[in-house]
Amino acid sequence: MDMRTRVTTALKDAMKSKEADRLSTLRLINAAIKDREIAQRGSDEDAVGDAEVLAILGRMVKQRQESARAYEEGGRLELADKERSEIKVIEDFLPTQLDDDAAEEAVIAAIDEVGASSIRDMGKVMGVLKAKFTGQMDFGKVGPMVKDKLG
Repeated sequence: MDMRTRVTTALKDAMKSKEADRLSTLRLINAAIKDREIAQRGSDEDAVGDAEVLAILGRMVKQRQESARAYEEGGRLELADKERSEIKVIEDFLPTQLDDDAAEEAVIAAIDEVGASSIRDMGKVMGVLKAKFTGQMDFGKVGPMVKDKLG
């Protein structure tokens, strides 16, 4: 089942079971996907694929993590909790995150795959990782790991 179908099915289920918080988050996901489709109209690719949906969901999680941190610093704990509950709903649709050891193995494999030997090859390595592991790793953490291996 593709990502759009999973989101739509979850949205219908949340409506039926009257889960208001989950429903509002699912509507936000749906709106973000539709925004992306509207932005793509007129280009060669009309449909939003699973990889793009995963990227959208990843951005949504990152935004909410930053918001939760800001709310905590401002003493608004109830808003931070709301952001965290939205993160849990969004993460239901993301593949499981790789742990540090698995991420390091993936980095080493990507370096071997492209034959990277210096920091100049970092873009190639990151491209391979993004193609294979979108939604499964935090590329902000992986970037420095790649630098260490190539540096």
